[in-house]
Amino acid sequence: MTVRLQTAWLIGVALLAGCAPGGDSVTVYTSQDQVYAEPILQRFEQESGVRVRAVYDSEAVKTVGLINRLIAEKNHPRCDLFWNNEEFRTHQLAARDVLAAGVPIESFGARTRQWVWNTNRLGRAELPPSLAALTNAQWRGRVVIALPLFGSTATHFQVLRQRWGAARWQAWCRALLANGVMTVDGNSVVVQLVGRAQVALGLTDSDDIRAGLRNGLPIAGKPLGQDGLVIRNTLGHIRGAPRPGLANRLAKFLQSPTVRAALVEAGAIDPVETPATAIAWPSLVEANELAVSELQSIFLE
Repeated sequence: MTVRLQTAWLIGVALLAGCAPGGDSVTVYTSQDQVYAEPILQRFEQESGVRVRAVYDSEAVKTVGLINRLIAEKNHPRCDLFWNNEEFRTHQLAARDVLAAGVPIESFGARTRQWVWNTNRLGRAELPPSLAALTNAQWRGRVVIALPLFGSTATHFQVLRQRWGAARWQAWCRALLANGVMTVDGNSVVVQLVGRAQVALGLTDSDDIRAGLRNGLPIAGKPLGQDGLVIRNTLGHIRGAPRPGLANRLAKFLQSPTVRAALVEAGAIDPVETPATAIAWPSLVEANELAVSELQSIFLE
């Protein structure tokens, strides 16, 4: 066999094996739900010939586990690209110098925070005009939220603190609790309780509403308007990553129209993006420890 033919044969074997010549692979840590992310990463493998080593988060720790792992690995990084299904934690990594200097955080696709209500118990015209109205007597014991210490609910509450100011926000949180708001473990549980008519109204994410509708629950959703939050997927390039070139290649793929269409079809992101209100992420990250302490004192004591 000639050298040229031998080389061509080796390349063909490598591609059939699902990896590029030399066994190239890229490592991605992702908080995107595995049911959504895995088919997309498999498609990248098939189209690129680059093997993807994916590390997924645990629903129980709401992305925090991956963040802590990336911080722990900061001086000896194993990850090339962090695919997060929200923004706040990615900006936390930037503040800790875990992300590559001079490489911007990239974003694509989005979910939204929404009202979810049981259509057998409420009509659209009966929805509160704002989040502030949830402290009114008519909503006593009729509202459910995820505990605002984790995930998108925590980010949403901290964004409200930034918008309203700490004093007004703390008063609202305390009044919300005094009005009998139910707190549960996660946005999907919010949807389930509303769907079962155990409560009339909840706050959750648009992807969880779509999942509930697919499961036949009698629910509907509506964005929160001026009180809302647009939750974008973000990509963080890791400082000192072993394979930055492959990370760039994967990042470009994830931002492609093909991937956007796949995420929309799966229900992971909204079909039409809602214009986002500007958020001062560095200030939000800086205030996080204090905000979490305030939330713990209100909702856990």
